[in-house]
Amino acid sequence: MKLSFIVQSWRRRCTAACRQTSLKYLFPILILISFVTVLLVDSFTPAIAQLPRQEIRGVWMTNNDFDTLKSRAKVQDAVSQLRRLNFNTIYPVVWNSGYVMYPSALAQRAGIQPFVYKGSDGHDILADLITQAHRQGLLVIPWFEFGFMAPSTSELALNYPDWFTQKRDGSQTSISASGEVMWLNPFHPQVQQFITNLVLETVTQYDADGVQFDDHMSLPYEFGYDQYTVALYTQETNNAPPTNPQDAAWVEWRADKITAFMVQLNQAVKQRKPQAIFSVAPNYYDLAYKFHLQDWLSWMRQNIVDELIVQIYRPNLQSFVANISRSEIQEAQQIIPTAIGIMAGLRNNPVSIEQIKSQVRAVQERHLGVSFFYYESLWNDALEPLNERQAGFENLFPSPALRARIE
Repeated sequence: MKLSFIVQSWRRRCTAACRQTSLKYLFPILILISFVTVLLVDSFTPAIAQLPRQEIRGVWMTNNDFDTLKSRAKVQDAVSQLRRLNFNTIYPVVWNSGYVMYPSALAQRAGIQPFVYKGSDGHDILADLITQAHRQGLLVIPWFEFGFMAPSTSELALNYPDWFTQKRDGSQTSISASGEVMWLNPFHPQVQQFITNLVLETVTQYDADGVQFDDHMSLPYEFGYDQYTVALYTQETNNAPPTNPQDAAWVEWRADKITAFMVQLNQAVKQRKPQAIFSVAPNYYDLAYKFHLQDWLSWMRQNIVDELIVQIYRPNLQSFVANISRSEIQEAQQIIPTAIGIMAGLRNNPVSIEQIKSQVRAVQERHLGVSFFYYESLWNDALEPLNERQAGFENLFPSPALRARIE
């Protein structure tokens, strides 16, 4: 507007000779303005593309945290403290040991839930946590901890034996950190529909910010020799499954089937709640793919992963740093919020605050986020006194890093 006014004034006041002389001086100025404008536009565009990604500062809440979760007052204290320490995300368990941790009409109809987890005053635990966390500006992303895994004593395993897969020798169990477990057949359409319905129920029933699947949304490589899967593989390849469970083609076929299901699951979630965060928390890639048929790198490249948290539970700092420096993690952090899962301790294996500090520093040096396993071990069952432990966490995140909720 100012430039237009100057030109108009000049036209009114100058004679033809004056205009000719002045134009000789004005023309370079106009060229300079145009040049500077182009520079500003060029420099502004990359700045938008390079805005920093939201930093994940999370903590998992497990069934070990049930004493906290069932109490409204304890949840309020927990959320307030997490907010004060500049955390921004909570991952509460909703699927564990073949049971859901909330009132589920689907689980009741399926006959797999003979009880309902309730709060101390009969309230809905998950709904209360979400409400209180949102008041404090924290995201809540329900966590399907057991994925395709279930104990052999669960109603799910007892009532739906055909849904479970087996090893080549016919055995159906493996030993995990949760004890002896069976594995739902991820290739079976009824299993896929059950898991999908369970996830959609959670997304629909609660004002959650997304859903998360971890290293159990997979299948140990020894499994897949059940009658249904053998027939499917034979039909598609004209060959029986290899006797070697780690045969490359057999691994790839099963991993691709799990990937195809995860793509469908993502589409179902996004159709129901488009802004829901589809979060994945696997092991590092070599371990995930070779031993659990979990090709999460392919999931990410197919744009179905909105955030990634890689579990790196290593007490040795050198090993920890080597694992968080892997190329697939560097690839992920270029496109989605990426974090490292850090062990804060177990009841029978506490972790020192100094180890936690050193690992968080290594993560932050690589511009990655962090999520701790698990809430109670942040403060309780620790090697240090409570006040010393909490003081250590106060220094981890000196400034806030809020994650915006997208309604």
